[in-house]
Amino acid sequence: MTRRVGRHARMIVGGLSVLALLATVAGCGALGGSSSETTSADKPATGKLEKSKITLGVLPILDVASVHVAIKKGYFKDEGLDVELKVIQGGAAAIPGLISGDLDMTFGNWVSFFLAESKEGAKAVDGLKLVSDGYQAKPDMFLIVTGANSPIKSPKDLAGKTIAINTFKNIAELTAKATLEANDVKPDSVTFKEFAFPDMQAAIENKTVDAAFMVEPFITRAQRAIGTVTALDAASGPTADIPIAGYATSGKFAKANPNTVAAFQRAMAKGQKDAADRPTVEPLLQDYAKVDKETASLVHFGEFPTTLDATRLQRVATLMKTYGLLEKDLDVKPMLIAPPGS
Repeated sequence: MTRRVGRHARMIVGGLSVLALLATVAGCGALGGSSSETTSADKPATGKLEKSKITLGVLPILDVASVHVAIKKGYFKDEGLDVELKVIQGGAAAIPGLISGDLDMTFGNWVSFFLAESKEGAKAVDGLKLVSDGYQAKPDMFLIVTGANSPIKSPKDLAGKTIAINTFKNIAELTAKATLEANDVKPDSVTFKEFAFPDMQAAIENKTVDAAFMVEPFITRAQRAIGTVTALDAASGPTADIPIAGYATSGKFAKANPNTVAAFQRAMAKGQKDAADRPTVEPLLQDYAKVDKETASLVHFGEFPTTLDATRLQRVATLMKTYGLLEKDLDVKPMLIAPPGS
C-alpha cells in the first residue's frame, strides 16, 4: 500500500518557528522522552475492591485493542473486575459521563482530558485522573484522506476545504492544525465538521466533506473500499510520535475506589504489553471494529505504551497552549495516578 505523505515545511506562530519552539522546549524536558518519574498525590492502595463492576467508555478503533486483549485473556477477571464496555464517539463526549457517574472510567484523547481539566466542570468531581496510557502515534495511522478522484492531492490543497473529525477540540483537531501550518496552510482556512469514525467513509463518498481525519481500522477499510488517498499525515513533523490517548477517571471515583483503580491499572499494563502483538489483536479487531480479516491484517499499528510518563504527556499540553486550546499552561503531572509498584 502506498500512502502519500505531505511535505514538511516550517510553521510560524507569533513570528517564531514552531519547530524551533518545540526544539527549545524539548531542551528543557517538556516534549518527550521517558526519563521522568510518574508522580501522584494519591497513590492507589491494594486490597479488596471497592467496586468490582465498572463501566468503561471505548471507541471501535485500533487504539483500544489493549482493553479487548485484557478481556479476552482474563486479565480483568483475574483482578476481580467485571468491565462493561460503553461505545462513545470521542473523549470529549465521554467526559460528561465521568462527571455524571455514567462512566467509571473512559478511553479518550489527551487533548480532551487536558481541556476538561482546565475548565470548571471537572472540579465538581475533584478533577480528572489519568490511570493508564493508551496509544502513541506512528506514521500512517493518523491521516487526513480524500476520495480517489478528489482534486486534493497535497496538504496545500486542503486550504479552504471541509474536513471531517470525530469531535471538536481534540487530538485530531490539534494535530491537524499543527501539521497544516507546518505545510504552509493556515489552520483557520479549514472548516472541521463532526462525524463518527464509522461514518466518515460515506461522508467522503457523498461529498458531504472534502476530506476526513481517519484512524485505523477505518483508514485501511476506506482505502480498500473506495481507494482513498492520503493528503496529510497528521502525525508527522511537529507531531511525530505524539501521545494520542489513554484512560481516565474522575478524582472522586479514584479517591473512593483506590483498589479498583489499581486493579484496572494492573490488568491494563498486561493488555498494553500484549496489544503490540499483531496475531493477538487482529482477530479481536475483526470482532469489535467490524472489519474483515484482510483489512485487519493491513492496518498500521501505533504504539501501546506500558507506563504513564508525565514528560511525554506534557508535550500535548504544550502544543495545546501554542494553538490556543489552552488559555494558560497546564501541568499534567498532578493528574497522573501512579500504577501499583511504581
